[in-house]
Amino acid sequence: MAISAIAMKGSRFPDTEDDNELDEEPGEVIESAPPLKVGEEREIGRSGLRKKLLRPGRGWETPEFGDEVTVHIVRSLLDGMLFNSTMDRDGTLTFKLGHGQVVPGLDHAIITMKKGESALFTMPPELGYGDAGCDGVPPDVAVKFEVELITWITVIDICKDGGIIKKILERGERDEKPSDLDEVLVKYQATLEDGTIIKETPGDGMEFYVNDGHFCPALAKAVVTMKWGEKAKLIVQPQYAFGGEDNLLSALPHDVPPNSFISIDLQLVSFKPIIDITGDSKVFKKILKEGEGTITANEGATVTIAYVAQLENGTTYEKRGLDGMQPLTFVTDEEQVLAGLDCAVITMKKGEQAVITINHEYGFGSQEVQRDLAIVPPCSKLVYEVEMLDFIKEKAPWEMNNKERIEAAEQKKEEGNHLFKYGKYQRAAKKYNKVRFLALPVMEAADYVGEDNDFGDDDLKPVIALRVSCWLNGAACNIKLNSFKEAINLCSKVLDIEFQNLKALYRRAQAFLENADLLLAEVDIKKALEVDPANREFKSLYIKLKRLQADSNRRDAKIYVNMFAPATKDSSTANKKLKVENAGKEVGGQAMEIDQTADSSTPVA
Repeated sequence: MAISAIAMKGSRFPDTEDDNELDEEPGEVIESAPPLKVGEEREIGRSGLRKKLLRPGRGWETPEFGDEVTVHIVRSLLDGMLFNSTMDRDGTLTFKLGHGQVVPGLDHAIITMKKGESALFTMPPELGYGDAGCDGVPPDVAVKFEVELITWITVIDICKDGGIIKKILERGERDEKPSDLDEVLVKYQATLEDGTIIKETPGDGMEFYVNDGHFCPALAKAVVTMKWGEKAKLIVQPQYAFGGEDNLLSALPHDVPPNSFISIDLQLVSFKPIIDITGDSKVFKKILKEGEGTITANEGATVTIAYVAQLENGTTYEKRGLDGMQPLTFVTDEEQVLAGLDCAVITMKKGEQAVITINHEYGFGSQEVQRDLAIVPPCSKLVYEVEMLDFIKEKAPWEMNNKERIEAAEQKKEEGNHLFKYGKYQRAAKKYNKVRFLALPVMEAADYVGEDNDFGDDDLKPVIALRVSCWLNGAACNIKLNSFKEAINLCSKVLDIEFQNLKALYRRAQAFLENADLLLAEVDIKKALEVDPANREFKSLYIKLKRLQADSNRRDAKIYVNMFAPATKDSSTANKKLKVENAGKEVGGQAMEIDQTADSSTPVA
């Protein structure tokens, strides 16, 4: 019977047990066309390859080039004459897609199929057996392939050099994959090519930190490509196993010859994410139990935690919220707890449990400290096991009315002023500044009273005053922190509103001088002296400017003298150098005369 006639009735392959329960699946999308219906035929792309759906598959995933597929295939000519069938051999065909193991049309056909799907493909000669033909197929003849996709295994070349080939046997339960810092729990069995088992994990698996490595180099490289619960088979060449006699990569297990290929059946059971909180590898958080939802505490939140604090050797020196003790409640970003604990807690969700490891720079530093249960020696690494019991996030600006925003802004300003007074410029700057609009710096107080809010006339004046005050204070912090570009930016914001603001001119001129922008500094200083000619602070700044200009002139003159003077005219060079120095002294003398006439007017900064 011709294969076309059989196709009208259905597939040659027996139905799966649950076919009658299958709903119509979305199907493959070909150039935005609607999914194929059973019995419908359509050309795939513009290659001349045609597909007729005989039975829908399950799910939505399809194999990709490089995957190892297992199929049933019946091959026939257009007149229905069969020339090959896996059914005749009572078996299946397994091969890698895109590796030239079958005719090219079959590769392109199978990547459109889902698991369990049956389809009839008609291929032109150039996608089939071409002008050479094969046994039973004349040259330049189109052929038909009835295909059932039984299953496939995703095959990944992990290192892109064939050294570690991973075959995914069972997909993971989640999309997340471990990172190099994480602690993973794995089960595996490693064997040689002859099947000899060289190592296997206990029944409950084995834990290790990915960046510490384990057993052989291939294991760590493979596990970071795996999802939670994924099972895979690794085919490992010697350079990623144990190496050769002259370049052993790790200790050889018992009875493992050098240059051995190994096979590893591997399951990633679970993993505990580890986060570098501070970005300098000095505060790490290992999540033991995921918290609720997606919301974490933030700076300014009121948090309640339970914890056990220990030294690296396991000595407990403090507890809260355990053994009948009250939990600890504090406000984040207020230096009420250790800096490392503060940084880590704001990343936690409600109900989350984590181990936080803190280097001494974010702990008690180089001092010996007496705590509740033990003494903490100098430079101690600390380990906190913490549970986030609850937190109340600081009220967001959009949750406040105008009055509340202004009050909150005033409070932020006062907190910043207090910190500045005690030399805590970094924290003071955080009070004044806040990242907003995709990392454009805007004052924290101004964040509460942003430009896009509709304020009444009574609110407008204090709002403008708050903005100006916070920008000026933020500029002062940034000058102390040597962040001169940021100080210039903040002062410019003030001058956009109050173009004769003396504090803004003074601080921007300071920042320009530190950045060696002498011409811009001179413009600001002269502008300020036009407003207040007797101002002593600006006169002093002008003297500093003239000295810097004189130094710059001397350097430039020396460069030009060395560049253009003949090497033989030593005496001429010396005379020119003397003239330059005398010119510098004259400029310095004029500057000193200005300094002597400076009065004692009130400082502007």
